[in-house]
Amino acid sequence: MTIRVLIAGESWVTHSIHQKGFDSFTTTTYCEGVGFLRNALVQSGYQVDFIPNHLAPTEFPSSAAAIREYGAVILSDIGSNTLLLHPETFEHSTIKPNRLTLLRDYVAAGGGLIMVGGYLTFQGIEGRARYAGTAVEEALPVTMLPHDDRVEVPEGCSPVVLRADHPVVAGLPGPWPSLLGYNRVLPKSAGEVVATVGIDPLLAVWTFGEGRAAAFTSDCGPHWCPPPFVEWSGYNLLWQQLVAWVAGR
Repeated sequence: MTIRVLIAGESWVTHSIHQKGFDSFTTTTYCEGVGFLRNALVQSGYQVDFIPNHLAPTEFPSSAAAIREYGAVILSDIGSNTLLLHPETFEHSTIKPNRLTLLRDYVAAGGGLIMVGGYLTFQGIEGRARYAGTAVEEALPVTMLPHDDRVEVPEGCSPVVLRADHPVVAGLPGPWPSLLGYNRVLPKSAGEVVATVGIDPLLAVWTFGEGRAAAFTSDCGPHWCPPPFVEWSGYNLLWQQLVAWVAGR
């Protein structure tokens, strides 16, 4: 049976001001960073649905029945407010489901959840992702810091695999390429740290209720995950095996 995977986030809009002496003009571009991750999963036969950030407030599943359609949900560079604040709630004070609670309950009932690091996951830049203390944090194998949790490593940092026999990383070629940053988190005692970066967890996993969840604290694409990492022969297999594990396959 084909595993259906939902990826939410991994998009942004850049609005630039070009000042040329007395004159100025603006340009706006829309970008997506999901390509490397999505391609890795599609190549392995997964059915992948992608909801970019600007559509997530309205299109992210709002019911248990809708989210149970997926064997795994991946949150990557999407802040908690994007999931919490449906436009009907923010603009018209309409009561809507709490989708952070929905995600926790989805995992507890047998679903699979992966949070991927970035400027707007875990706590993120200036603490704006704001997942610390939420129901999503309850479902993850890590505890988040209550402030800006980014660790920028422009000189590069090398991942270290602690559990080479774990199904998520089994068979991956080493050494892993360097990364350029990650979100600092604390491992929960009931979880398992499979790989580290610096002195911190890079990949942690656990079982939560009837389901499974994982935290990958660096990014799935540039800038923290530079070209040598996304071009690494183990990149596709890492994500394929991680999704298979959280989905219980």
